[in-house]
Amino acid sequence: MRRKQLLQLGFVAGLVMCLWAPTGFAGDLDVGVTSNGRAGTPTTEGGTSGCAQNPDNTFCWMSPDIGEAWASGYTGSGVSVTIVDDFTGGMEQVGDLGHGPQRRRHGQWVAEVARMVAPGAKINELDYVEPVPFALEDGLNVINLSYALEDPVSEYPLEQSIVDAARAGAAVFTKAAGNTAVAVGTPTDGTVDFLALDLIGAPSTIFVGALEHNGTPENKAKLASYSNYAGSDLEVQNHFLTVGVESDKIQLSGTSVATPMIAGYAAILGSKFTSATPIQITNQLLDTARTDTLVNYDPATYGRGEASLSRALAPVSIE
Repeated sequence: MRRKQLLQLGFVAGLVMCLWAPTGFAGDLDVGVTSNGRAGTPTTEGGTSGCAQNPDNTFCWMSPDIGEAWASGYTGSGVSVTIVDDFTGGMEQVGDLGHGPQRRRHGQWVAEVARMVAPGAKINELDYVEPVPFALEDGLNVINLSYALEDPVSEYPLEQSIVDAARAGAAVFTKAAGNTAVAVGTPTDGTVDFLALDLIGAPSTIFVGALEHNGTPENKAKLASYSNYAGSDLEVQNHFLTVGVESDKIQLSGTSVATPMIAGYAAILGSKFTSATPIQITNQLLDTARTDTLVNYDPATYGRGEASLSRALAPVSIE
């Protein structure tokens, strides 16, 4: 079994490190639950860091919308977020999400981003070498996929079960767009992300691109130079969102970082709209995206635009 990690975290200087799952690894790890979920405003966590913590307990890299959601009591409670990723192989990387510099593997960073954005959600870690189909939990499920698959999905029971569930709209699926500055699904260096290709057209999938920073109408953001973009495929454009990755503050970059932010947004929405289906949550995030915060907005670049948690949470209910 060989999974090439095309969508990793990278250093601010632009170094994107390729992480490989060991060839032929038995994949006998179990799903590890790392957060049992809690409601209410997150607790303040101390630590020496170049990434300042704000008075509302958010951190420097987060959109202000997150603090507003927490203050209203929406933290992801009642939602399960499963991070399918590399938790045992590959190299560790130094980053700082606000608790001081730490060294972690790719999947650990991805899970930590989701956990910090949606601290009330139940965060599950599933190593992608697991050779069996995954199972959904009760309630709303969000599945985060910050990696690429360089072989056909049909060769991997885990990814095949993910694609089957996505096509059925059984969960919200957040998929990293990629870090090779091409349209989603475009071959690069003779390889293609088969997982991305098979998720195109799935009704509850969101492809996630990275912006250079969180945009505002006064300080518009543009797509990060490394980020893949939506391209000309209307199916991709209609399911493509962007979010800011403040690389200069956290020492991490890549669509791998952006994607669990959107997973966290989906969990936060699920904690307000408790009867909403995965497709409804997906559409709410897509339909409320902003375009006035982006430089020269074009759907072929930005898809639906920059995710706006405040707009997505604004209605009393969604249909």
